Amino acid sequence: MPRAKKTDRKIFVLDTSVILYEHIALMNFEEHDIGLPITVLEELDTFKKGNDTKNFEAREFTRLLDKLAKDKSLQDWIPLNGKTRGSFKVVMEAGSGESQHDANEVFGERKNDHRILNAALRLKEENPGRNVILVSKDINLRLKAKSMGLPAEDYETGKIKNVDSLRKGKIEIEKIDSDLINHLYEDGTLAPKDVLKRKKAQPNQYFILKSDRNSVLAYYNSIDDTIEKVDKRPVSGVKPKNAEQTFAIHAIMNPEVKLVTIQGVAGTGKTLLTLAGALEQRREFKQIYLARPIVPLSNKDIGYLPGDIKSKLNPYMEPLWDNLKFIQNQYKETDKEFKTITEMVNKEKLLITPLAYIRGRSLSNIFFIVDEAQNLTPHEIKTIITRAGENTKIVFTGDIHQIDTPYLDSQSNGLSYLIDRVKDHPLYAHITLEKGERSELANLANELL
Repeated sequence: MPRAKKTDRKIFVLDTSVILYEHIALMNFEEHDIGLPITVLEELDTFKKGNDTKNFEAREFTRLLDKLAKDKSLQDWIPLNGKTRGSFKVVMEAGSGESQHDANEVFGERKNDHRILNAALRLKEENPGRNVILVSKDINLRLKAKSMGLPAEDYETGKIKNVDSLRKGKIEIEKIDSDLINHLYEDGTLAPKDVLKRKKAQPNQYFILKSDRNSVLAYYNSIDDTIEKVDKRPVSGVKPKNAEQTFAIHAIMNPEVKLVTIQGVAGTGKTLLTLAGALEQRREFKQIYLARPIVPLSNKDIGYLPGDIKSKLNPYMEPLWDNLKFIQNQYKETDKEFKTITEMVNKEKLLITPLAYIRGRSLSNIFFIVDEAQNLTPHEIKTIITRAGENTKIVFTGDIHQIDTPYLDSQSNGLSYLIDRVKDHPLYAHITLEKGERSELANLANELL
């Protein structure tokens, strides 16, 4: 492909949030050039230390920049690897009086976001024939840029175009011959062509098959190429209350499926069903890990909270303990199952822990539950799955419309990305839980408020 003329090539100015989201972002703009405000390098310096993914991204970006620059000056345009890619440079903030526009004066405050804006505006003035665009995951910064006449965009790589088109995991098919449904009840299997006609099912796709007289729950077993009946079954004393919960339990308990995603609003039973299914299979795995990302309150690190590390983490882990207590309370204190759960916690056979404590470990023979997965980036999701060793099963649960981190949304979070990218793999199953089962009051809030 012929290289675009320089005047046709855009200049994208990257904000710190883009680098922390994906450290190789500057390699994803094809033939266009990249401007890196000096303020971004200063901010990345404050993220170098730590074990979170953002700290890893900051360190990796610094190494990448050093490798690309070699002995060249970062204030000059440096070609990126490959003939079809553009160049990059570090952009200094415009000094007082050097630019027609000063974001610090416009917004009445000197802060790093405004310094990044000033660097982008300076680049725009120095390149009058070029289209200069600010790229940021920070919607407020994008709005400020646009208010000063500077085009601004979100970082689109890894972003899902339409979350409404994401796989639901369940299809309802009506007008099925009642004799076929009777056959499925008696024999347990059907040929896919009998139900789907010419359509092709995704691996582990779930179905509600209905005739005018009866209905049945089923799923597509892509390994055997059959439609199989799904039975309603309780796990660890927890009974499924609807078809979607029945499908979720089936996916959790299916030994052929190693990766499961369960999406749904609050109160649909995502975490409870997954934990109950894991406890039901406790003899099949060495340990059960139940983890969730720590989303700091008011963007402050947990170090601001009082007490030791256990006290700091308790507010974040409490919802997980609540689910465990609910399962335990399905039994009497004198029951063997009640005592088994207490013993598993004491011996760390069942471990409730922050996600940051899992990174860097090899997860072999583990049933690994990741709660609130919508607060993870696609890179974090990939990092977790690549830790999986032999006989490990991973279940991600979350609500893609309930994001608690500032630079993610329903289209760019890791859970949406995962549902979209692995939908056709036989090791994977997904189900969207749509009906709240916590209480009528909780349903009222979800539907009307």
